[in-house]
Amino acid sequence: MTTVPTAGPDAGPETGTKAGTETGTKAGPETGTEAAGESSPGPAPQKTTGSFLAKAALVTAALSVAGSLLGLVRDQALAHFFGAGSDTDAFLVAWTVPELAATLLIEDGLAFFLVPAFSLALARRAADPDSDPVRDLVRASLPRMSLWFAGAALLLVAAAPAVVGLLAPGLPDPGLAVDCTRLTATCAFTFGLTGYCSAALRAHQRFVAPATVYVAYNTAIIAALFLLAAPFGVRAAATGVAVGGALMVLVQAPSLWRELRRRPAGAPAAREADGDKTLQTALIWTVLFFALCRQSQVLIERFLASSLPAGAISHLNYAQKVAQMPMVLSLMLCTVTFPFVARALAAGETERARERVERDLVLAGCLVLLGAAAVVGTAPALIELLFQRGHFTARDTGVTASVMRVYALGLLGHTMVGALARAHFSVARKTWLPLHAMVIGVVTTAGIGFLTVGTWGVHGIAAANATGICVTALLLLRGLGPRTVPVRTRAVLGQLARLTAAAACAAVLGALTESAVGRPVLAVLASGAVVTVSFALCGLLLKAQPWPSALRSATRVVARSAHRSATRSATRSATRPASRSATGEPRHDR
Repeated sequence: MTTVPTAGPDAGPETGTKAGTETGTKAGPETGTEAAGESSPGPAPQKTTGSFLAKAALVTAALSVAGSLLGLVRDQALAHFFGAGSDTDAFLVAWTVPELAATLLIEDGLAFFLVPAFSLALARRAADPDSDPVRDLVRASLPRMSLWFAGAALLLVAAAPAVVGLLAPGLPDPGLAVDCTRLTATCAFTFGLTGYCSAALRAHQRFVAPATVYVAYNTAIIAALFLLAAPFGVRAAATGVAVGGALMVLVQAPSLWRELRRRPAGAPAAREADGDKTLQTALIWTVLFFALCRQSQVLIERFLASSLPAGAISHLNYAQKVAQMPMVLSLMLCTVTFPFVARALAAGETERARERVERDLVLAGCLVLLGAAAVVGTAPALIELLFQRGHFTARDTGVTASVMRVYALGLLGHTMVGALARAHFSVARKTWLPLHAMVIGVVTTAGIGFLTVGTWGVHGIAAANATGICVTALLLLRGLGPRTVPVRTRAVLGQLARLTAAAACAAVLGALTESAVGRPVLAVLASGAVVTVSFALCGLLLKAQPWPSALRSATRVVARSAHRSATRSATRSATRPASRSATGEPRHDR
């Protein structure tokens, strides 16, 4: 059995809150932006206050928005050069490999067991400064995992024809897809190293470097398209994937190296791996199977769409990429708080973990529902504004916009699955419930997809995706309990139901506004404004949880700012006469 050293339950109850302060209520000297940069040598304190989490989430969200916007530019460039035809379909089949690798190795799979493992190791190191279980964990896991990543990449390169035949048996030009797949197969190695670095840095409360990976990745793809599209065609995009994967590792390696160079006082320079505490293979495979099963929804979509007319896969891809932007942004908060939940559970502070998870679920639901309402309301004008140029026609815009509206119905489910899976896996022990829930959701997706693809085409595939993921989300929420995080299910569902009603009303008003405005830019702006205002007003009327707390927070911020201004003014007034009396001479200000 493969084992990886990590911290065990003997980390002690004090480590969850005493890493940086006595009560766990002080943020420490570092700011949110400094959390990922250089700092003084020695073990960094744990920062758990709302201000630190807010700063870290804002920095992470800002960089993620930049990465997402570059992703849109990437899709625009792909649509401009190749439209929604057979060449694009061939690349998107190969694109399945980095999509799957990103889910398994960066976003979900590795993070779900490595973040708790590193968090527990850090807690153990804080309790016993004479040892360094963090380095033990790296020495035992990184070389072995690197070999697995490299082997997977080589296997994908060799098996590219079989992979293309399995994913899209009805593809008109499988040879082009095979070439692209062999180029994108390198991401099995580079994404694996990227995910390892991201998990380790987030556990150390360093969030900036992991948030920059998609900025580097999409920049490489865009540059490759503009430089190589003419001589190499759509293979240029696949080349960009290979280069971008390497850049994702390079932007994180210096930060991780600085963290690993830290040694707690009294720690030996080198230690043999301590094997008494192990992260068993069963936990790793549970997490990876869950992530693979979740990503299999995309595989089902590509398989079903390959039998439809040319361009179907492209329409699904563009619609999904734009529709999922609100989900990506809403999950940034859960990404930041995941290490803190793991540390709280490791310290036995179940109540603190429960409160954090409940707040995350409601706030993430609020953000994604606002985004979903905006997607539904602005869909036709937004797709026209983003993609309708070059080989992307008005017909492509209409089909993509209608599919995107169907996709948006499942955005809350996708967000809840991402947030709830983190809650289930934060306990750092084997649990099969997330995998069982995901299997049921995938079976639901496949069944509805096979039944509806002949009648509704791409719209039936999108509806199947939304239904399946919502089933999984409900099962995951129901499965939280004493062995994981005992979330108050009825209270959370009640708040999400109110927010859903507000989002439905806002989406209808936004769609009416979009259809009444002619030009795409004005339609997107007007519809987005109507959606935002109506969602906020409906949320207040329905007493949805985020709004009263948001108003109270805004009131406190304004009052605090006014108090600080008054204090500074009073201090200046008192300082001038005091300085005269202290010197005995009149002071002449210049």
